[in-house]
Amino acid sequence: MGGIVTKLKLGMIGGGHGAFIGGVHRIASRIDDHYELVAGSLASKPDLAHSSAKDLGIDEDRSYSSYKEMADKESARDDGIDVAAIVTPNHLHYPIAEVFLKKGIHVICDKPLTHNLDDAKKFYDCVKNSKALFALTHNYTGYPMVRQAREMFQSGEIGNLRIIQVEYA
Repeated sequence: MGGIVTKLKLGMIGGGHGAFIGGVHRIASRIDDHYELVAGSLASKPDLAHSSAKDLGIDEDRSYSSYKEMADKESARDDGIDVAAIVTPNHLHYPIAEVFLKKGIHVICDKPLTHNLDDAKKFYDCVKNSKALFALTHNYTGYPMVRQAREMFQSGEIGNLRIIQVEYA
């Protein structure tokens, strides 16, 4: 009954050699099986970006030295990326997302998006004025133990909570 499923063409910003979270997102995209990594600006140092892309099987002409170059060139291609995944250090999320949205490229980004209310308001306007979609991930909401704890609290099974302690190992 199934037909041919076309995968979304994924571009990644950040996540090159030595970056932990990029690998996690690539694993998640493979598990999801709706994405194909075809382009990247994987590091702020061009040599690292290009060697990372080569090791991931990204064609040389789709390995970029900067996210701005990637947004410009991918938005101009007939076969350009459908979505950009931003897996950079937190302070870069907002400026990178803004560039891709202004180019009409959908964006998936980890939290936090901004570090202050003024930037959040500017970014809200950017999203509102873009034809592209913006998705902010909150990864841990999908974990089975988090869902179970929520259900236990909502059902009253664990009673009134007075304190919650959470650790990120």
